[in-house]
Amino acid sequence: MSVRSARSALDDRIARLRQLAHADTRLEGVLLYGSWTVGEADAHSDIEAYLYIQDDRLSDFDGPGFLAQLAPLQLAYTNMYGILAVVFDDLMRGEFHLAPAGPGIDEVPTWQGMVHLPRPDEAVLLDRTGRLTRAARQLATFQPPEPVTTAQQLTDELTNWTLMLAHVLARGEIARAHALLHTVIAPQQLQLCRLLRNSTAHWLTPSRALEQDLPETDRHRYASTTATVRDQDVRTAARNSWRWSRDLAAEAADRWTVHLPHELHEQISSLLNDPR
Repeated sequence: MSVRSARSALDDRIARLRQLAHADTRLEGVLLYGSWTVGEADAHSDIEAYLYIQDDRLSDFDGPGFLAQLAPLQLAYTNMYGILAVVFDDLMRGEFHLAPAGPGIDEVPTWQGMVHLPRPDEAVLLDRTGRLTRAARQLATFQPPEPVTTAQQLTDELTNWTLMLAHVLARGEIARAHALLHTVIAPQQLQLCRLLRNSTAHWLTPSRALEQDLPETDRHRYASTTATVRDQDVRTAARNSWRWSRDLAAEAADRWTVHLPHELHEQISSLLNDPR
């Protein structure tokens, strides 16, 4: 399937979701989020949406049954975050939050800084009362993170988590260290890097479009922090990671009023056996 036809399939499925939602009186509102709402959907994108169900109908709403009207389902289950996750017959994924309309719609404005809906009226597929549209419009503008407090937070986080990484490695837990590097430390490094490069468009998912957003030098530094789950590879990646964290922190301290615990940094370097 070509990229154009795949995007058309996604558009068609969203149009079908809109049609089904309007026909189901149990639904008060439907709100899309994710790549489609920010104009970045492609052949590999999924559908992410909130289905706001009338409070007194939530218990008898059959989510998989409703979604099967979009296309046959190969998989439907409630995932670890309590979200209804599905896989359609063409391998398109979907994530659907089934929420009570009353309190659920009231929560939408609290997502500021976590969800961005630059085209809120397009993201709202159904709104029987007008509440959802008004709430979604409050997410139309994404405020870039305030640099000084954010840089301080991230440098402190990187110090704390790298100290944990050093202790985990000293214990010989290589797989756990590998997980810390890639799932906890790397996203915060990328956010600090994006802050320094004034490239915060993908702040909420800092690895997204990294190849286009960040210069080659930063991409090379990031690559040096990755590793296979082998003892020496993980230890080398940990040292490279900490060096990059320290360089980013020093750059932040030069640019903004950021306090760095230099003695602690040296102690972490010593634990990682990284003379610097």
